[in-house]
Amino acid sequence: MKHLITLCAFALALVATSGWANNDGHKSHEVKKDHPAGGHGHGGDATGKAGNPKKISRTIEIVAGDNMRYAPDKINVKEGETIRFVVKNTGQLKHEMVLGTRKELIEHAALMQKFPEMEHADANMLSLLPWKTGEIVWQFTNSGTVDFACLQPGHMEAGMVGKVAVKH
Repeated sequence: MKHLITLCAFALALVATSGWANNDGHKSHEVKKDHPAGGHGHGGDATGKAGNPKKISRTIEIVAGDNMRYAPDKINVKEGETIRFVVKNTGQLKHEMVLGTRKELIEHAALMQKFPEMEHADANMLSLLPWKTGEIVWQFTNSGTVDFACLQPGHMEAGMVGKVAVKH
């Protein structure tokens, strides 16, 4: 546990010096519920925020498998909807689902290459051990596209990506 805390502290220090910053100039990975990226802090241009679990519009199940694909990998939602994503890891490898912009996901994947054991605790991300299930509750506040990917080293590059089309 002490090793994990030290690794997380080092990763946060690296993130703070790498130029990732919120719209307010604050450089950190802390959860900020009012932040447009749902607390992720990678730029604020992600379409949405952490959703209220008491105001869920609908539930969408997603399977993450060792074939390096999500099923489904294309999702349509309406602007303003709060979606409960129930993500099931059906494989023998650790998988993730991280919502964000394509740029944010690429930058975060590069960081994961350096620190593959990094754990995620923000509202827009979920890490799952083999055969486990977890949830992300997300409100899509603006029309556009939100990307999602598995940021375990090599998984995004192998095609484990998807898109949420947010319609007005």
